[in-house]
Order: sequence, then structure tokens, then C-alpha cells
Amino acid sequence: MKITGDQQLIKKMNKTIVLDTIRQRQPLSRSDISSTIGLNKATVSSLVLELIQSQLVNEIGPGASSGGRKPTLLLFNSNAGYAIGVDIRIHHVYFVLVNLEGVVIKDLTIAITSIEPDDIIPEIAKQIKALGNEAPPSPYGVIGIGIGVPGLVDEQHHVVSTPNLGWDNFSLKTSLEQYIDYPVYIDNEANAGAIGERLYGAGKESDNLIYLSIGVGIGAGILVNGQLYRGTSNFSGEVGHMTVTEEGPLCRCGNHGCWETLASEKALLDKATKRLGQSEMEITLDELIALAQAGDKATLELFEEVGTHLGVGLANLVNVLNPELMIIGGRLSLAGNLLEEPMLNTIENRSLSYHRKKSAVTFAKLGLRSTALGSASMPITAFLKDTDKHLQSE
Repeated sequence: MKITGDQQLIKKMNKTIVLDTIRQRQPLSRSDISSTIGLNKATVSSLVLELIQSQLVNEIGPGASSGGRKPTLLLFNSNAGYAIGVDIRIHHVYFVLVNLEGVVIKDLTIAITSIEPDDIIPEIAKQIKALGNEAPPSPYGVIGIGIGVPGLVDEQHHVVSTPNLGWDNFSLKTSLEQYIDYPVYIDNEANAGAIGERLYGAGKESDNLIYLSIGVGIGAGILVNGQLYRGTSNFSGEVGHMTVTEEGPLCRCGNHGCWETLASEKALLDKATKRLGQSEMEITLDELIALAQAGDKATLELFEEVGTHLGVGLANLVNVLNPELMIIGGRLSLAGNLLEEPMLNTIENRSLSYHRKKSAVTFAKLGLRSTALGSASMPITAFLKDTDKHLQSE
């Protein structure tokens, strides 16, 4: 009997559901899968067999018996392949090699000496190849590259604008694929950071969250019911350009009083340069944190001021979006203990009481890895959705 296209599609969807169930609930038996997702045992057994043949699932031996023969337990083979996540920052590029469950195998950081595409793309490709060569032996090898970019990225993974890098209407995907053979996926770095924290970090238990990437600017990745909210043009999340004061500093976007002119890492460093007499030499965030931790009064006041401004914007987000969780990431999160008190006090004073009752604020559990890990999840998600292709390639 010929299987129709619809039947093939249903089978593919069911196999993906079976694989996801094993990943989320492992170890478990075929009978456990059947009772969890509602498919009959014969169908589950057939799909599991294909997943074993494609080396995405392993049998690990018998489990506890509830009477009768002991069931064979199943595990997702997280080392069937590997992915590389890339976080393109303003002064550095961070790379991470992970297995299919996001476990970090190796990472590295390189300094950016030039932001010109002709200079940076070959260097990024070189590091990707080097990291890919260090992936342990596996059935599928490196299954793809995910990249987080500090700017606007459209639905076709095309970089529309990156103000701090000066890339406009730039096909990063096409440029990179000239040097490497891996599939390439690209998204805004804050969106990638939101996914990273949702999958592996502070947002594991939250379906409705906002991840704030705070560095030179402020961007947000917004998850609604576990899915990225992208807006009409795929450009949602530019919260750094909310106007928080009418007569504020001039922003790179051309407006005055944008949130990121008062509450970003750059805002903090600019204030420090003016107030702490550092005009001769550029001060770093790490140096400011060290000064504050040593009790320097002027530096502590700077962190309090920036923490207060940070709280103003967060209070606006609480009032407008009423999120379950807001996660502060990016480089400014390194100063979390210095920002937390003024930030929380401002949210308490400026947000609506009913809205903030169930809105929590925390700092990124993954630290500076959020974007890279979220980026690596893009090729992993695409890979695991196409289980039929893997079986046919064996």
C-alpha cells in the first residue's frame, strides 16, 4: 500500500514528538512514551527503532518492573553530533562548541582588530573550522553554525543593520558559507540570548520572559508562551531606544533620552570617564567593578545611578508586558551585585503593583555565554526536526 504524503508527514511529526519526549523525560521505556504522548505501543516501537538506527537514541538496559518483564530504557544520544555557537560582539567574537544538549565541549574568544567584513569573516571562518576539527568523533559531526549578531536580522537570516559594527544590508550567511561547508543560522544576539537562558539557564521554568542584553546598547529577546516574539518585520526588542527622559543624552539613533544612553555599559563607562578623571586613559568595566568593591564612593554612586536608570526601563517593561521573568544579561550583568538594590527599588517604586506581583528579575545564569549557547541551539533545533533525513543518510 502506498503511503500518502499526509501519512508521511504525520509519521515524521510523531517521530519528532517521540524524540522530544525521550530528550525531556529520559531515561524512559517505550511503554512510558506510549502513555505520555498517547500513541499506541506498536507505533512507538516502530518509531523508536528508526531513532535507534539513526543513532539518535540508545538503549541502556532494563528499568524497574511493575510486574512481568523489565522494560528497556532509552536515552537520547546527545553526542550524536555537535554544533558551534558564535556571539559577535563589538570588540570580541566568542565561540562555543556544544553537543546536542548544549553541553560545552570547548570555547574560545578572539579580539576583533577590524570590523570590516573582508577582514572579520575569514577570521571567523578560520576559528569555526578549528573548533569543528576538535569535535569528538560522532555519527553526524558538526551539524551547523548559529550566530548571534548585535543588530537587526530579517527572516532570511540577512543582516539588515548593525549600528555598532557598521554593517548594513549585509549577507553574513552567504559570505560565511563561501568559507565553510556547515549550514549557517543567524539571529539577533538578544533573541539568541533569550533562547539560551530559556533552554539552559535562568529561564528554564519560564515560558514568558524578557532577556536584556546590556553592553554598548540594550536589546531584548522576548519570549511569549515559549516562543520568540519577533514583531511584524522580525525586528522586535529594540528596548534600548525607549525614551525614558525627554531631555536626555543624544543617542546613536539620533534621538535624545533613549534608555541605553543612561543604563548601558557604555553609559556607565562614559559617566566614569567624565567624573573620575579618566580622560587620559579609557577605563574598563572590570576596573570600575574593582573600584566599587574596594569601597570607592564615587564609583559606588555611579553604579547606583545606572542601576536606578536600569530600573526605570524595567518598570516600563513590567507595566507594558507583565512578564513572568526578566533576565539581565550582557557585560553589564557582571556588575549585578552593584546594580541590584537600586534597580529593584526603582522597579518597586515605578511599576504597577498588580503587574509586578508575579514579575521576577534575575541575572543571566549563563553569564556571557547566553547568546552563544542560544545561537548553537538554532542548528540543533533544525537538525532534530528532520529525523527522516538522518535515517536516509545512514
